[in-house]
Amino acid sequence: MAAQRNVSAWRPRVPGVVEVFHAHFTEYAYPMHVHEAWTLLIVDDGAVRYDLDRHEHGTPHDTVSLLPPHVPHNGSPVTSDGFRKRVLYLDGTLLGEDLIGRAVDSPDLRDPLLRRRVGQLHTALARPGDELEAQSRLTLVGERLRAHLAPGATGSAPRRDPALARRLRELLDERVVDGLSLDDAAALLSAHPAHLVRAFSAAYGIAPHQYLMSRRVERARRLLLDGRPPGEVAPATGFYDQSHLTRHFRRLVGVPPGRYRAAARRAS
Repeated sequence: MAAQRNVSAWRPRVPGVVEVFHAHFTEYAYPMHVHEAWTLLIVDDGAVRYDLDRHEHGTPHDTVSLLPPHVPHNGSPVTSDGFRKRVLYLDGTLLGEDLIGRAVDSPDLRDPLLRRRVGQLHTALARPGDELEAQSRLTLVGERLRAHLAPGATGSAPRRDPALARRLRELLDERVVDGLSLDDAAALLSAHPAHLVRAFSAAYGIAPHQYLMSRRVERARRLLLDGRPPGEVAPATGFYDQSHLTRHFRRLVGVPPGRYRAAARRAS
């Protein structure tokens, strides 16, 4: 089989994420190197073996690997079939340097929920316009990582906070079109981002980003019923572009916005 080295990389508009890196390698092996950022790694196909602090580690499918900054490591495929991986490079705002030692001791985390959340985060980061979802998922990933690295330091179980949830809903209602970053909401409401997400979800049974997108789709429906084309409706209702509108509209309404508009015109 010919050697494969397929990669994609980008810098998302999400604070805390330095880079997203997806790669499929067969015969390539990384030499010893270091990163300034935290390396959060999941492997979708195959497996990787690597050395960290003179100890050998591996990455089976259900593992999330967290490699700390400034600590040398390498990496190579376990078999000739290679590996397919997704990596996030995270700055120090999510995980502090005080956790480096714990990460060196236990870089491979067997945690199906964390693995699923990291995968969902990658999906959100790949979609322009879904930054609030990515921020929400990132803060929950960070919370779970800290719970692994420093058990007991993340505090007691999250408490319900309906008053805070209502204030966040009011903020989202005020900024349906302009949008709101999770960090800005946390600053305005003097609350931790993870607590904001949990309080809102507990109060309303829906995550903040899902609520915002449903409000945008609701506005889009009204404009489409007025006869305005989807390409014009998308920016008018806060969507990144027409494809962004189409993805969320189809998910919530069952048909793409163009077909919805056409059906409404026929019925009138």
